[in-house]
Amino acid sequence: MRELLLRWLVTTLALYVAVVLVPGIMFDEAQGAWRLILVALVFGGVNALLRPLLTLLTCPFILLTFGFFFLVVNALLLMVTSWASLKLGLGFHVTGFWPAFAGGLVISIASTVIFAITGRPKVIVRVDRQVDR
Repeated sequence: MRELLLRWLVTTLALYVAVVLVPGIMFDEAQGAWRLILVALVFGGVNALLRPLLTLLTCPFILLTFGFFFLVVNALLLMVTSWASLKLGLGFHVTGFWPAFAGGLVISIASTVIFAITGRPKVIVRVDRQVDR
């Protein structure tokens, strides 16, 4: 549970860095800064649901560009997050593809730096097998 909360906090901070640094990514802080926490939750949900599908569909482009097409996938996911956030009234908006592209890059770099400082949460998969004798 601690790892999930840390990941959520890091995503929130990375989104805030993108709002501050990238023109075209806006967040209405007058509605309450706590809404950015909800935007991070939406962003995590969008990533969990759509990233595997987009990765599968764009696999040839990802391979041809040696992984750089992931930046386009990140931009698309950020645009979907913007759309969902506007529908939910969270006050987060991305004005177009290029701000989303730059924002995806900033979020990736900010997340990497923050995780380098705090330590990346470890995900452990444990399989228990029962042997019938």
